[in-house]
Amino acid sequence: MSPCKTLAVGFLMLAAVCAQAEAPARLSTLQARHFLLRTGFAPDQAEVDAVTGLPARKAVSDLLRKAQLATPLHAAPDFTAQPPPVSYRSLNGKEEQQAWRQQQQREGLELKTWWMREMIESPTPLQERMTLFWHNHFATSQQKVNSSQAMWHQHLLLRAAALGNFRSLLHAVARDPAMLVYLDGANSRKEAPNENFAREVMELFTLGEATQGGRYSEQDIKEAARAFTGWSVERDDFSFRFRPLFHDTGDKTVLGRSGNLDGDAALDILLEQPAAARFIVSKLWKEFVSPVPDKAEVERIARHFQTSGYDISAALSDLLLSDAFWAESNRGSLIKSPVDLVVGTLRQFEFSYSDATPFVLKSAQLGQNLLVPPNVKGWPGQNDWINATTLLERKRFTEQLFRPQERQGESKMAALATASQTRAADEAQPMRPMRQMQAEFAGGQSGQGSNQQALRLLGQDGVAGIAQGLARISFNPDRWLAQYGGFTDREPSGELKARLAQTLLAATATQIIANGTVGVAYLRMLTLDPAYQLK
Repeated sequence: MSPCKTLAVGFLMLAAVCAQAEAPARLSTLQARHFLLRTGFAPDQAEVDAVTGLPARKAVSDLLRKAQLATPLHAAPDFTAQPPPVSYRSLNGKEEQQAWRQQQQREGLELKTWWMREMIESPTPLQERMTLFWHNHFATSQQKVNSSQAMWHQHLLLRAAALGNFRSLLHAVARDPAMLVYLDGANSRKEAPNENFAREVMELFTLGEATQGGRYSEQDIKEAARAFTGWSVERDDFSFRFRPLFHDTGDKTVLGRSGNLDGDAALDILLEQPAAARFIVSKLWKEFVSPVPDKAEVERIARHFQTSGYDISAALSDLLLSDAFWAESNRGSLIKSPVDLVVGTLRQFEFSYSDATPFVLKSAQLGQNLLVPPNVKGWPGQNDWINATTLLERKRFTEQLFRPQERQGESKMAALATASQTRAADEAQPMRPMRQMQAEFAGGQSGQGSNQQALRLLGQDGVAGIAQGLARISFNPDRWLAQYGGFTDREPSGELKARLAQTLLAATATQIIANGTVGVAYLRMLTLDPAYQLK
């Protein structure tokens, strides 16, 4: 076994093994924290206090109701109010085309930053988590779509349907221009049906792999591809357009059903299969409960999911009220995604900040570049989040957040800001701030949408702004520790150490913190424990 795989397996072994427990009649503090950690991001103490003592059923119903009614906190990015840009094909020359592409990429970064801010500040984090879940399930990438407005409209689609009806969501995504471009459906016509979407809608979006219970054939894929011909995109405004002349009107047979099927009929046939409900419930299980679904429980919840007409909130309610969700053996069994780690740390410790862009870049550096999943399968998650490099960078992230509070003098983040502010006077090294920021956020994906490209597009002034944003991240340790009876200049008592560990770690700590470690340093050391990477 490779060192990286050994490391990932080691994380999963941190979880304590205990008997399963039913959904509690009244949530204890630990149960409330587990509930909120899994359904949102790491909660602050006020969020935990608000649900402690509630019956599990009420806590779940309240959470789902609030998330279904949630709306974004902040105004949409400015570019979303602009008319659709001129078609790429109408541009003259390489300079205009390059400027067009760069504008799309800048707007894409603006969208990522807006979404990151929503996740950090939202009072209904379940809505953000489910939007992210569907973004990963129906994965499309800005790199190929190359239209910030199309990615924005797809984001709104996923957000609006995040806890609604999966049938409606699937039909809408199939007609979504970003998806049609990403999976090459926009140019599919009866003379040459493109099989990409038909294949992925079966394997990745509804039924799972054919050999793992999907029970479809290559011929089913070919026939479904014929059904989707004519579904296209109006390039001038990137809207959906059905082109009748491109559609195959002949009879088709998909999973034993025959007729003059169109795309909607093909999708409905897929949803008639019990495998569809099982596949979606299994993915939700891995997101909220544990890495290995319980087949019997999945079957039970999937039947209800299908008979409910594919009500996503009904399936999620069943999962959150299952014995397995509350079992202590499943606590700490999931590895935090980069977004979990970044957003959760900022939320739980109530960090203040002026710009969310550094957090977008940090998440990308750790392997989760919003709007740019690695491929149509999305981010694999779980063990794939952790390797020797990303673990080091994960620890470095919390180290950098807390170090400035521990010592006098200039922190690394403040030093970056100082370097950017004085760059004009540093004529001998005019690119120094850029190089520093490129080194700070190195790694992650390359190409369009990567950190390195984003920094180049922002230029020196934009890089200076990011450096200043890093320097303005702050944390009030006195206030944070006071809510637990702690102080910044004292070593926590034994009782407080136990409470802080329960507050910050989803599993038993694996490292011993040296006696005499006080205040902020003690918190920092807890975040460096491998158990902090679990949820």
